Amino acid sequence: MLVPVLLFLLGFALLIKGGDWFVDGSVGIAHRFHLPELLIGATVVSIGTTLPEVMVSSQAALEANAGISYGNAIGSIICNTSLIAALTVAIRPGRVDPKTFRLPTAFFFLAALSYALVAWTAGRFTRWMGVAYLCVFVGYMILSTVQMKKNPELAAEEDEEEQSGPKPLWRELLALVVGAAAIALGARFLVDNGTLIAAALGVPDSVIGLTMVALGTSLPELITAITSLAKGHGALSLGNVIGANLFNIILVSGMAITISPFAVPAEKTIAGFNSSLIVDLPLMLAVMMILCLPPLRSGKMGRWQGVLLLCAYAAFTIYQFVS
Repeated sequence: MLVPVLLFLLGFALLIKGGDWFVDGSVGIAHRFHLPELLIGATVVSIGTTLPEVMVSSQAALEANAGISYGNAIGSIICNTSLIAALTVAIRPGRVDPKTFRLPTAFFFLAALSYALVAWTAGRFTRWMGVAYLCVFVGYMILSTVQMKKNPELAAEEDEEEQSGPKPLWRELLALVVGAAAIALGARFLVDNGTLIAAALGVPDSVIGLTMVALGTSLPELITAITSLAKGHGALSLGNVIGANLFNIILVSGMAITISPFAVPAEKTIAGFNSSLIVDLPLMLAVMMILCLPPLRSGKMGRWQGVLLLCAYAAFTIYQFVS
């Protein structure tokens, strides 16, 4: 048992340091090119912090483990929103520019609603759906790039960093790449050892995916959020969560479905109904509505959102292991 504990601690250390490098690199690039931090968070940073989910779900798909592939993506969205974003909002609520918030939010709800509707009606995801989600991912990245180029003024208010000797571009890119690699490797160490423990206790694969694996692969977002808050970049943290949630549908699930189409897991039921269909998917949509709708209307986040989302995550986790 000593080796798993040591690997767990090593993974945690890699996540902390990798998050520090990743935030430094991404913020440096955002300021260098006068790009809004929220959009950087919703694109570049989100891809980096979603790498663990991509790797875990793809590996599970290759092994025909639908419970992990499905649970990891849905569970990560719930965790990202009701734990990670919730902590960010509860600790430091602030203003959000609806212009930069609108695109990733709209893409997320379109993708998530289509995902949920297929699950509710067909109960199975086919390969063409996986390919379609991957195409949506490409389209989102193109539109995000166009938006950043057409609206450079959005970064004006955010680009208040002291210009006392910016780092060379190659150092910022290196920090971004090395940070992403450290985050992915650290998350892998935590996921592997955490999954072994959960499996030894006889927990179903779908529950492992929704909780242990989802939390483990969401640790990069959590570390990035904490690091961003500590460095005063709340917009980067929030953008990272929104972008990561979108990528969990169109990139993580898209890749897993393309590799190995699967049916919605039905290992856990409530009164004869599939728990995933009446609890997991509705909760995924509900927590994102709580997070996204108020700032889209008022342009600011409220501490009450963070508290409410944290309560939802606690209830969800207790339900998964107790019921």
